Amino acid sequence: MSDTVIPVHRLTADELSARTRRRYAAERRFRYYGIAALSFAFFFLIVLFASIVSNGWSAFVQSSFAIAVKLDRTVIDPDNTGDPNVIRAADYTKLARQALYERLGVDAESRPERRDANGLLSRGVDTQLREAVLGDPSLIGQTVSFNLLANGDVDALLKGAISRDVPEANRQVNDRQVAWADRMVEEGVLKKRFNTGLFTFGASSQPETAGLLVAIVGSFFMMVVVVLLAVPIGVAAAVYLEEFAPRNRWTDLIEVNINNLAAVPSIVFGLLGLAVFINFFGLPRSASLVGGLVLTLMTLPTIIIAARAAITAVPPSIREGALGVGASKMQAITHHVLPLALPGIMTGTIIGLVQALGETAPLLMIGLVAFVVDVPSTPLDPATALPVQIYMWATSAERGFVERTAGATIVLLGFLFVMNAAAVYLRKRFERRW
Repeated sequence: MSDTVIPVHRLTADELSARTRRRYAAERRFRYYGIAALSFAFFFLIVLFASIVSNGWSAFVQSSFAIAVKLDRTVIDPDNTGDPNVIRAADYTKLARQALYERLGVDAESRPERRDANGLLSRGVDTQLREAVLGDPSLIGQTVSFNLLANGDVDALLKGAISRDVPEANRQVNDRQVAWADRMVEEGVLKKRFNTGLFTFGASSQPETAGLLVAIVGSFFMMVVVVLLAVPIGVAAAVYLEEFAPRNRWTDLIEVNINNLAAVPSIVFGLLGLAVFINFFGLPRSASLVGGLVLTLMTLPTIIIAARAAITAVPPSIREGALGVGASKMQAITHHVLPLALPGIMTGTIIGLVQALGETAPLLMIGLVAFVVDVPSTPLDPATALPVQIYMWATSAERGFVERTAGATIVLLGFLFVMNAAAVYLRKRFERRW
């Protein structure tokens, strides 16, 4: 029986060159596909941010009248009692309107003129004057200059949101009010100033007096609860599962469930918080504490997975070296493994906090969508959160809340950007390469 010889085809130089060219062309196409995909994503990211900024920058400025208001004692405290309750109950809107009438030269006997002049001022001017007088009762009887908030429609007119070309019957601001506003702008009385109220006011039905202070404080309380609970519990669970837990079906089941919990929709955690923390334990609805507990449950899987990955990345030689010089297993973990895994743990923790800060659905389920005017002083007080406040403003019909929604989104994105930048910095600053 003779062996069969299979002829070997030897490639010519031209064939080798053609194959090389095809391989290089395929590599170039793959690179171009990647560049195209990144360019596509970057383009829509730019469009998104441009849309938010173009709609939201105007929320950081607010129109107001620089007017001297006579704080008449006969209106504020006629009996000169100095009682804060009497001062608080005074008709400050009347004082603001009288000052505006004098500045505009309104005929006091003409009801239409007074009505149109009243429409130039925000209904929040009474709060402005009341807080100023309560803060310094010595102002009573004096004439003091204030930046009185303009009505939301006047503010929209100055920002171009209301067109002057629209017929008067279809415009929120009539011709007389437009003429007064233009005159006040020319005289330097009516100006757009930085809107500090966006960060110092609470909830309001009027866009010009609506702010984020309650939402910012509520989000802060919730993040404190998450840090105090999720971080130590998550790191401890990761250390136990990675260093101490025996490898059996129970630990495998726990690991599978942790990974599955990281993918559970956030609204499920809201339902869990509603059933357990509010209905079973009786914690107050709309409290920051309940929101923090719900976000803790939602953040725990992310922190555990990140911490386990960081602990696993520490070379076994570190553990072996520590044990070899007489350290106990706990000493090897606390003195060597955890410090080296700390950058990864901090990065995973911050990412988990960023995810919790931007969550809305679970907070809606536990009642943090409440209309809260007073700033919460403890985690048990009614509050709301930044993403929930954005949701509530987005569902409001008033024109002024459109810019408030985009402005609040810019503030939230600013917090998220700072936290992500901190995660990147900590990783670069403390990371060790093996």
